[in-house]
Amino acid sequence: MAVIDLVAKELHMEPKELLKESLKIYLEKRLSKVEADIFLLAKKYGVKDVFEFDAKVKKGFISEKGAYDDYFTFDNLEAECEKIKAILEKL
Repeated sequence: MAVIDLVAKELHMEPKELLKESLKIYLEKRLSKVEADIFLLAKKYGVKDVFEFDAKVKKGFISEKGAYDDYFTFDNLEAECEKIKAILEKL
């Protein structure tokens, strides 16, 4: 018997429902972490999103050289956030 079956049996759940709930909780936790990382970058640069960050770089308010890695991190975090939210909506 698989571990998921054993745990589901102990919790009086269907294995499929246990998997779904486990995945949902994992994604919510990951989303929380991603949103916290986005918040820290936004606060660091005084922006609300990657588009505002990009605009400030283009206007010279933020050094492109100093913020290069953070820009791509910010962009990737926002993309991941949207992916996670889309998956959660489907669950």
